[in-house]
Amino acid sequence: AIGAKVGRPDKTVWAVDGDGCFQMTAQELVTASLERIPVKIGILNNTYLGMVRQWQEMFYGERYSEVNLSGTLPDFVKWAESMGCVGIRVEDPQEAEAAIDKANSINDRPVVVDFRVAENEKVFPMVPAGQSNDDIILHESQMARREFLK
Repeated sequence: AIGAKVGRPDKTVWAVDGDGCFQMTAQELVTASLERIPVKIGILNNTYLGMVRQWQEMFYGERYSEVNLSGTLPDFVKWAESMGCVGIRVEDPQEAEAAIDKANSINDRPVVVDFRVAENEKVFPMVPAGQSNDDIILHESQMARREFLK
């Protein structure tokens, strides 16, 4: 997202990460902050390594291992602020639109929005291990568009 924003400074650019993914790449906020690159990052925070947990649930008989990230740590708002970014937390779906509007109105530094979502929220589409993209698994609401994926 940082590169996309640098390449298209006239556009609003959002990156959407899970909370586990964000913890692996958040150090890039320092660069965005130092360079005043006003990218927006939305964290879908279900307090789990969501894709890993989903695989363990769907393919390994719900034998969960090391996927719970803790409901309170890290505090993504404080983390963002410690790197010179704006941090916003969304606890309720009713707050989402206002938070997005606020994030979109800030154009002098990066913004991180911590969207708290249900723990059991799934990530689709997904490709099972060892399979091709032809074997993609979709959410039931996406099935009507399956033909467009080939």
